[in-house]
Amino acid sequence: MSLSQRLDRIQRDHPVLGLPLAVLYKYVDDQGAYLAALITYYGFIAIFPLFLVLSSVLGFALQNRPELREQIMGSAIRQIPVVGDQIQFTGLQGSATAVTVGLLGAVYGAMGVAQAVQHTMNFTWNIPRNRRPNPFLMRAKSLLLLLTLGAFLVATTALSQLTAILGAFGTTLPGALDLVTTAGSLAISAGLYFAVSRIGIAQYVGNRTLLPGALVWAVLWQVLQAVGGSMVRGYGSSGIASTYGVFAVVLGLLLWIYLGAVVYVFCTEVNVVLAKRLYPRSLLTPMTDDVDLTSADQRAYTGMVRAQRLKGFQRVDVTFDHDGQVASARRREQGESATDTAEAPEA
Repeated sequence: MSLSQRLDRIQRDHPVLGLPLAVLYKYVDDQGAYLAALITYYGFIAIFPLFLVLSSVLGFALQNRPELREQIMGSAIRQIPVVGDQIQFTGLQGSATAVTVGLLGAVYGAMGVAQAVQHTMNFTWNIPRNRRPNPFLMRAKSLLLLLTLGAFLVATTALSQLTAILGAFGTTLPGALDLVTTAGSLAISAGLYFAVSRIGIAQYVGNRTLLPGALVWAVLWQVLQAVGGSMVRGYGSSGIASTYGVFAVVLGLLLWIYLGAVVYVFCTEVNVVLAKRLYPRSLLTPMTDDVDLTSADQRAYTGMVRAQRLKGFQRVDVTFDHDGQVASARRREQGESATDTAEAPEA
């Protein structure tokens, strides 16, 4: 038995090794890096229209509560720490018609990232194309996703208010502030993942199915924010921000959004792999055809093919030569060929 066969057997027999490998292979099969790049592109384009809409709406709805408006805007900006204080957002100004047209344009521009997220979820879950939302329903769902994002920002603002209140009792409640802040942030982040997945996936997926990815997302989102804060402090101490100005902010923002998109895609793949039991996979299946596919391999490849179905009356059948056991079949053929050669009479 070769080294690769031994390693393959070990990871197949131990889920603690086979599961992470299966998630990685599903990410590669789905071209997760390109899905993350798609979210990054539309996310970067949407970031400024979203803040423009938020600032304008808050300026209108809270014109008599400027302190609350600043708190909500501050909570929103803190979700993207790499922006720091380099960019200031102000609401739309002018006549009612101009403001309305500007808001509609900004909302439409921000919908791209919501559509990219929907595409990513439906693609990774292998939803057949004929069962995905039509262009009108997709845009309606995109608006709902943007409203969900707004609710997330309101929740983070409420959490900051709660922690401020608890901060006044820091001497009598030691550790309560950190505990509430951490637990609240994790709960809100997990809730956002649940809501986005529930809206974006074009089929029903149970809460228990979404839970693993939501928990991983909640933890890694806090890590990303800490990394973003470190990046901002690094810019300030090294003089990069003063030297390169907005270019440093743009590059940092692109990197941070991409990391967030990669984490989101991975969390989605975790749920898909667990829900459909797409593990263990064959160790060498991404590299060569000379492998024996596991049943999880066959389910993964079958799902990817059936996801391309365009019509409900279209039939897609998937078969594998030698029941997917190609390596074993080739070894048998080579053995039979060697036996026939050895038994052949000499001329």
